[in-house]
Amino acid sequence: MNKLLVTFVSLLLLAGLQAQELRKEKYQLGPWEDEIGYAQAVRVGNTLYISGSVGDGAMPQAVDQAFGAIQKTLAHYGLDFRHVVKENAFTTDIEALKAANEVRKKYYGADFPAATWVQIARLFSPQHVLEVEVIAVFPENPAPETK
Repeated sequence: MNKLLVTFVSLLLLAGLQAQELRKEKYQLGPWEDEIGYAQAVRVGNTLYISGSVGDGAMPQAVDQAFGAIQKTLAHYGLDFRHVVKENAFTTDIEALKAANEVRKKYYGADFPAATWVQIARLFSPQHVLEVEVIAVFPENPAPETK
């Protein structure tokens, strides 16, 4: 029994050390993020998690606002929409979002990510009609050329 307890405690300590080693690099668009309690983006390893970027007004305008903020965040890290592998969109009007899909497609070109779109009752700020979050992946370092 004593050996089992020592093993269990050792595993807990090891798990705690591994959690401390997690390196998170955060990026913020403005001071309001600290007031709310989030970061626009968090990079862990080769993965970039971008928080929901919002838009208001008519849906085509809202799509441009949200994707414009995402584009700015990606560019901060030297990335673009080709690096996005997952998109989640939350909207108060799914039909309007579907109708404005051509605006969204301009950002991706022909390289679309996995995506989920959900209609909800409202967003954090009631004037917003769209919130989009994405996950992007940094490219792997290419293998050095051999001569």
